Amino acid sequence: MLLRASDLKNMHVSEFTEMCLFTTQLIYPDSDVPDSGKIVVTFNPPTDNSNGSNAEPKTLEVPLQPSRTHPSTVDVKMHSSPTKAYNMGDPYNSWFSACFGYDVILVNIGENRREVLGNVPPNAAGRNGPTASAKGSSWLSNITSYIPFVNTYAGVNEGIGFSDCAPFLVVTEKSWSNAQSRLPENETLDITKFRPNIVVAGAEQEFEEDYWAELAVGEKLKIVLTANCARCNSLNVDYATGKVGTGESGKVLKKLQSDRRVDQGAKYSPIFGRYGFLDKMPAGSMLKVGDEVTVVKRNAERTRFGKYGSEVDLSSNSWDKLIV
Repeated sequence: MLLRASDLKNMHVSEFTEMCLFTTQLIYPDSDVPDSGKIVVTFNPPTDNSNGSNAEPKTLEVPLQPSRTHPSTVDVKMHSSPTKAYNMGDPYNSWFSACFGYDVILVNIGENRREVLGNVPPNAAGRNGPTASAKGSSWLSNITSYIPFVNTYAGVNEGIGFSDCAPFLVVTEKSWSNAQSRLPENETLDITKFRPNIVVAGAEQEFEEDYWAELAVGEKLKIVLTANCARCNSLNVDYATGKVGTGESGKVLKKLQSDRRVDQGAKYSPIFGRYGFLDKMPAGSMLKVGDEVTVVKRNAERTRFGKYGSEVDLSSNSWDKLIV
């Protein structure tokens, strides 16, 4: 996570719009070299560079398992949930600072976690009892430790890292198409603006995911969906310039507010997508593009912060396809 150095303010694209100029690539570690995994960060200079220079993209490699040679800690509070994180120091801080044009700090959460608050935690919605986490090599165990599992009986809130409110965010192609239809034909709404890590094709109705409570993915994985995702100004950002868009695509948030303010727990924000947590992840299981998705349970009414609708089982499975 990035913090503004002057006041240690959390940096999110809704306020620091230039953050959209950075992209990342995950490089998995070599099986013979467990510590070789890394994240490659690329800075893509804005297309409207005011100084007239033709700056080229530049990259930075960040290890998946950072060392603790500079163990200074920073207090971080994200969505009212406090934790401690490690200041990564240089060369990371200086690289990001040069890109932004002001001092920033890159922090790593390490073994710490943020508590998931309200009725968003998986144990608040899980119905299937405790499960075991995935087995694997040390780097895989480290990665999966960031993904909380439902543990209803023990009532344990295992917490999350810096992944907003939950490790998974599920949307449908059908709903994305609805949002796209609100723009002129010559403007495209990039689905990554909604920051989903699971996109499902095959939904029959627009925004039917509002009522989804539990998904089965493939033959082994199960995901519990606990809360709606309330949207912010990040939808309006132009990825090419790093600023709020000047055309109709810069008004996406307002366009969705007209009819998507459907969660009384976040009554001023439009809803698009559902937050989710793993319920089952047996050893050797994988989540991949093309997996079949079954809506196992639906809610009789939309969830809201502090209140759940009654949950019902589907009389017949509805098969959809995972595309992202």
